[in-house]
Amino acid sequence: DNLENNRFRLHFQPIRDAEGEILHYEALVRMMDENGDLLYPAVFIPLAEKYNLMPEIDKLVLKNTLEILKQDKNLKVFMNLSGESLGRCELMEWIGSSIIASGIDPGQIGFEITETTAIRNLETAKEWIIKLKEAGCGFALDDFGVGFSSFSYLDTLSVDYLKIDGSFIKNLDSDTTKFTLVQAINTAAHTLGKKTIAEFVENEAVWRILHELKVDYGQGYYLGKPKPMEVQ
Repeated sequence: DNLENNRFRLHFQPIRDAEGEILHYEALVRMMDENGDLLYPAVFIPLAEKYNLMPEIDKLVLKNTLEILKQDKNLKVFMNLSGESLGRCELMEWIGSSIIASGIDPGQIGFEITETTAIRNLETAKEWIIKLKEAGCGFALDDFGVGFSSFSYLDTLSVDYLKIDGSFIKNLDSDTTKFTLVQAINTAAHTLGKKTIAEFVENEAVWRILHELKVDYGQGYYLGKPKPMEVQ
């Protein structure tokens, strides 16, 4: 019933380039508890996965995001897509037709799937990335580098962006191993024609190092906190 009684809220967090210009926003979902306090995904996503509710949450996020995009033609937003949704053909078809029916420019919306989801559903992921990109949407591979079996399949996925996992970015200013790993991921991504986004950019020192490494974009509290977005 939580899905029905409008307990979910969208927060948008900006992704910026070296000059501070916004590339797009990521739609992050929050949930209100009985007392009106915000719950973060770490609390409710495991439960939603356990009870197979992720496709319903994905549908809700898409509906609300499309409503917000209709009101602002200059807004560009990427939303997360669960592995469960990716595996449901009829739901993916519904996503495609909802975007067309909304009348927005499909270039206003993009999708993120995690690296582990992509590996687990490689053929399906390939197919839907191609279909949604042909429709005009963007695509990003999230939490990249955690699996690190990564580079072998990367050239078969036609994503636009690789989001370098935050575990590599935290302490980048004090950990030389992380510096080397980020450099390797960034070089490989650029060689394969992908742009890179660093997650968890939390201070100026880290942001400066990412510039030196020529990472394309950043996301994190230093560059902008998630802000609530309401459907008008």
